[in-house]
Amino acid sequence: MVGLLVVAVVAGCKKPGDDVDPKLKADGYYVAAQSAFLKGDFAEAHTQFDEVRKLNPSDPRLPAAEAEVFLAEANVEKALELYEEAAKRDPKRATTWSRLGYLYALKNDREKAQGAVDKALAGNPTDFNALETRGDLLLKEGKLDEAVRSFVKASETAPQAAKAELVLRATAELAKKGRAADGWPLLEGAVAKGIASAELWTELGDRRVEGGKLAEAAQAYAEAAKANPKDPSLWELVGEVELKRERYDDAKAAFEKALAVKDRGVVHAALARICQAKRDEACVKAELDKALASASGEELRESLDLAELLVTVGRKKDALALLKGLSEEPEQKANTELHLKTARLARELGDKPAVQAACLRAAASAKVKCP
Repeated sequence: MVGLLVVAVVAGCKKPGDDVDPKLKADGYYVAAQSAFLKGDFAEAHTQFDEVRKLNPSDPRLPAAEAEVFLAEANVEKALELYEEAAKRDPKRATTWSRLGYLYALKNDREKAQGAVDKALAGNPTDFNALETRGDLLLKEGKLDEAVRSFVKASETAPQAAKAELVLRATAELAKKGRAADGWPLLEGAVAKGIASAELWTELGDRRVEGGKLAEAAQAYAEAAKANPKDPSLWELVGEVELKRERYDDAKAAFEKALAVKDRGVVHAALARICQAKRDEACVKAELDKALASASGEELRESLDLAELLVTVGRKKDALALLKGLSEEPEQKANTELHLKTARLARELGDKPAVQAACLRAAASAKVKCP
């Protein structure tokens, strides 16, 4: 009778939640850990996973879930240890083998990496991480074409944000071996499938320029500019291509879009060239003045374009002043061609001190004599 009374009293004193199944509590901590991980709070994620481990140490999800946190922290050894444990608990989970393949490859253990990748792809033939790792392994074996096919296949099943990057990886590997032209069809095929990014469109634009397809190149650069509206140089590329095609109105429109993003001297210089082509001297002067006013002096191309333009409109003294300033900059110390260009213009204008100074810099940079 006394025993029954003790049991009754103890039961009456239980706190809310004391009778909750430990596994259910563990699930709550597991969700909290995942939430912390997604927020980038890795320390909190580990803390919550520790609680899961106390309540449900045999949870088959636990090793792989915490391994993801260690992987995000670049702790390769701990991530590898936990993924290996995860593979023992659930040997059929393809994602675990995919991660193991990647980590073994990082440690340059090709045999284990290949075995893990094979298991990952046997379980999920479209696992893009495993396909990328397979591509890496094939590259190390010198099997370029097979590696490229693996990267491209990975791009087809990867999340949208990673698709273009994988295609660019394939084209870059081809370019390293002098086969940039073979990458062109991959880029064209990617955009046809809706795989695109500012970087991919820019690369495609470059290939089209090399192939003489200027109209298509302008379209590619325009798509790149739309994909990355904060980069004025992409609209500048459109303008340069249209300028080559002598489509002056289209070039002007592109350069004006670049200026809307950022006022740059190089763009005003380009607009001045359009004015030159149209033989509008007032326009040339106006754009040149804007170019000089907004030139940052930080970009070599910008300053050289301005100098060249100043020469063509008869303002050679201004051009020489610009070149002299560039030639004297410490970072241009080894730029022999710049020093020679400065010396030639200085000689033409009869500026002997400038000739001598530029020639000395040219001789110091490459031991060449001024012409």
